[in-house]
Amino acid sequence: HAIIMPDAPFNHTARALAGAAFGAAGQRCMALSTAIFVGEAQEMLPEIVARAKELRVGSGFDPKADIGPLISPEARARVEALIASGVKQGAQLLLDGRGVKVAGFEKGNFVGPTVLAGVQTNMECYQEEIFGPVLVAMSAQSLDEATQIINSNPYGNGTAIFTKSGATARRFQHTVDAGQVGINVPIPVPLPMFSFTGSRASHRGQMHFYGKQGVEFFTQLKTITALWREGRCDA
Repeated sequence: HAIIMPDAPFNHTARALAGAAFGAAGQRCMALSTAIFVGEAQEMLPEIVARAKELRVGSGFDPKADIGPLISPEARARVEALIASGVKQGAQLLLDGRGVKVAGFEKGNFVGPTVLAGVQTNMECYQEEIFGPVLVAMSAQSLDEATQIINSNPYGNGTAIFTKSGATARRFQHTVDAGQVGINVPIPVPLPMFSFTGSRASHRGQMHFYGKQGVEFFTQLKTITALWREGRCDA
C-alpha cells in the first residue's frame, strides 16, 4: 500500500507510482499494487494513467521495452481474471492492459499497465495479490482512515506515504503496522545492513533475514565465566 496525501509532490509521486506499480510487470513482492488517495489527491489519477500509457510493453530482447511478459500463461490468465473480477464487483477500469499483442511474440504472456479505481476492501482484486502490472486505486477522507485500511489488511510487508509534511510522515511511520516504511519512496527495500522486515502475516519465525538479525541467526553465542586472584588461589 501507499498513501497519497493531497500535498504530495505531483510529478515525483506520479512517476514513482507508475514505476513501482508497473515495473518488472508487477512481478515482485514489493511491487506497489495499491494506492490510497486521500481527499483531493485523487486528482492525480489521470496523470498516472497518462504516464502508464506511455510505457512500452515488449519482449526481454527489446531494449526499448519498459514492461516485459508475465512468467507463464497461467500467470497471465490469473491477472486478467482478477482485473475482470474487479470490474464485475464495481471497480472503474481507467486503463485496460488485457489483450496486448507484441509483434513477433503474439502468443506471449503480455499484460499492459492497468488501473482499477474505486476499489473497496471486499473486492477480490484487493484481497488477492495480483502480481501483475495492475494498480489498485482506493480512496479515503483522512490519513487515519487510510492508515486503518492498511492496518486492517492481514499482511504488513511494506508501505509508503507521499507528502510534503514532516508531521504527517512522522505520524504515519508511528501508527502504521508494516515492517518497511517509505517516506516519498515507493519501494522501501533497505540496504543489506538493515533487515528486510515484515509484520503480521508477512513475517514467519523469530527473526528477519539479512542485516543485523541475519547475522545473529548465524551466530553461536559462547559465554565465558572466569575468576582471577592475585597470589595463591585456594579453592
